[in-house]
Amino acid sequence: MSTEFRFCPACAAPLTLQSQMEDGGEKARLRCTGCDYTHWNNPTPVLAAVVEYQGKILLARNAAWSGEKFALITGFMEAGETPEGGIAREIAEETNLQTSALKLLGVYDFQRMNQVIIAYHAVCHGDVRLSPELVDYRLYAFEDVLCWPAGTGYALADFLRSRGHEPTFVEWAKREVPA
Repeated sequence: MSTEFRFCPACAAPLTLQSQMEDGGEKARLRCTGCDYTHWNNPTPVLAAVVEYQGKILLARNAAWSGEKFALITGFMEAGETPEGGIAREIAEETNLQTSALKLLGVYDFQRMNQVIIAYHAVCHGDVRLSPELVDYRLYAFEDVLCWPAGTGYALADFLRSRGHEPTFVEWAKREVPA
């Protein structure tokens, strides 16, 4: 889901779709008619973690979601932090847990949201205390967790495979699939 840009954030003139030569050839992008600003519309990096807590996988439910969907802990990297530092911060902010080990799982495409997901396996400890962003969490045995057919669901599936478990995917309507 991308935001529709219509006006330049620098001078407020209209943006129009214009083709120009770039390193990779001709490319159409939204460009300002007044100051030549270009809206690049590049994917946003998002951090995600398969949180291992008390020997199980912690999945959380976002307060903004309808229904009973649970997913990985995710968040945006802040300026000046590494992906590893960012995901450890997000885990602490959202669950109050401390991360004692991190391992990169992979990088996953999530075009529906114009995002690239950088996913980690995080071993965590402490007492869970959810931020207002989350309303519930559940702990799942590795063999009982279900994956979803979208970005972070594929990261969870890769984690399960790395631990000798063949993942099972749920089928959800597109509008219901978490990141």
